[in-house]
Amino acid sequence: MDQLRAIRAFARIIDEGSFAKAARALDLAPAVVTRLIAELEAHLGARLVNRTTRRLVLTDAGEAYLQRVRRILIEVEEADALAGSSTSEPRGLLRVLLPPAFAVHQIAKHLPRFRARFPRVTLEFSVPGPVETVDENFDVTILMLGRKPLAGDFVAWRLARSEVILCAAPDYLDRRGRPQHPHELAQHDSIMPTLPNGPRELTFHRGGGDAAGGESITVVPPIAILDTNHIDTNYAVALAGMGITGLPSFVAEDALLEHALERVLPQWHLLDVAVHAATPTRKYLPARTRAFIDFLVETFGGEDADPWLKAAGCETPAPTTTPTPDQNV
Repeated sequence: MDQLRAIRAFARIIDEGSFAKAARALDLAPAVVTRLIAELEAHLGARLVNRTTRRLVLTDAGEAYLQRVRRILIEVEEADALAGSSTSEPRGLLRVLLPPAFAVHQIAKHLPRFRARFPRVTLEFSVPGPVETVDENFDVTILMLGRKPLAGDFVAWRLARSEVILCAAPDYLDRRGRPQHPHELAQHDSIMPTLPNGPRELTFHRGGGDAAGGESITVVPPIAILDTNHIDTNYAVALAGMGITGLPSFVAEDALLEHALERVLPQWHLLDVAVHAATPTRKYLPARTRAFIDFLVETFGGEDADPWLKAAGCETPAPTTTPTPDQNV
């Protein structure tokens, strides 16, 4: 029995949730995967997986074994990467966990360039929803963090900073007027979702970043005419001219460039989201992982800055301060 091959098959059927999907991912016949698991269980003298018609369930022995062998597989992969990093072309399957809106509005349009550079890398994306922590089952996790600091057993690379901005369709603003101050939002239709675990108030700072040296104001927006936390629904409804919404700049970028959306209150700063690419803590990264991270840093700038508002020509201006008079004059 090729025990390492059997271990890889075992880990894969758990990740994929079925023998058939694991076989496709490993490019093996289903019968081969079934035989590998049977041989592994026979070798161990223990049943690892209970098979039902609908799903796979790990036994207690299988769960304990899986935790140990995942570490072994990581060590083997790191050893392979170390041995071949100086000569090997990036290749193989790269599993990425990322937020849906970032996948749709940013990653997708840059993939052709990545594919042209690294044609032997195959990408597998998981886009379940908001991502605020690293999942060790993926090679790369794209993290979106607001006020939370980075924390955890992982390595992270900064990609960019995305400002959450207010925007609306130009025809809506032509009909209802363009707010000049946060207080005027009360006169408009809102499609900004209510935060489930926080106050409804919105705090604006005149100019970038924080209240230091500039005006700060807190307002209560009107009750939303549409209440959803689905970013692309808010985006679509704003494009349709229904009202003012808040969007990350990486979502709004193309619509701003095409003048399908217009920034509202561009002199005022609301909220920032830090964007990072992260990997489980590893000393050595496979060439495909390193290539993907380097590509993301190159594409988005790798700085504490918002490349999307800069591209759209509507960056939040820096706060202005009133000079202190010279006491000696």
